[in-house]
Amino acid sequence: MRRINKQTYPRREHFKVFSAFDQPHFNMCANVDLSTFYPAVKRRGFSFTVALVYVISRASNDIPEFRQRIREGEVIEHEIVHPSGTILVDEDLFSFCTFDYYEDFSEFAPRAAEMIAQVKENLTLKDEPGRDDLLFMTAIPWVSFTSFMHPLHLSPADSVPRFAWGKIFEDGEILKMPLSVQGHHALMDGIHVARYYENVQDYFDHPDITLGEG
Repeated sequence: MRRINKQTYPRREHFKVFSAFDQPHFNMCANVDLSTFYPAVKRRGFSFTVALVYVISRASNDIPEFRQRIREGEVIEHEIVHPSGTILVDEDLFSFCTFDYYEDFSEFAPRAAEMIAQVKENLTLKDEPGRDDLLFMTAIPWVSFTSFMHPLHLSPADSVPRFAWGKIFEDGEILKMPLSVQGHHALMDGIHVARYYENVQDYFDHPDITLGEG
């Protein structure tokens, strides 16, 4: 983790302006193309949830703005951020589940599957106090939504990025899925979210590279 010098921080004016907003988060929702990725995941027998959490996390770790957080009015940047998502434990209830992120999918996948199995047996809605090296994410697999907004604390500033994905659907011969990205405007702008979507789609388009040869 490193602390960013506000005097040389390129976003110092943006940070000052948007940090003063009562609700400084903004959200974008776009459909991603799973036509190549989804069949590859299923063909190899991987969990689609685990593969998706991995891609969302990997794309986030690629972009510095997605690793930056606000702490007591200062900006810090983590070397690595980790996914923390919701896991359905029965028809109506979910549990929080935090995973350790590993860049190698072959290392990430079995550890993530183990964590999912644990929380299904021990439901929890607690996060580690004070921890902000996370990426909050959730699945709404029943709806192909076109917008989404997460709940968040406004004081102190909650600057953890949030993600949500919805029901997969067919659009002609293309398999699509809505993916929502929410971030703190003091730390990122639309261009950073656009780069994020580009990264995500590139990982989806090249599953042999993303998941490893199989």
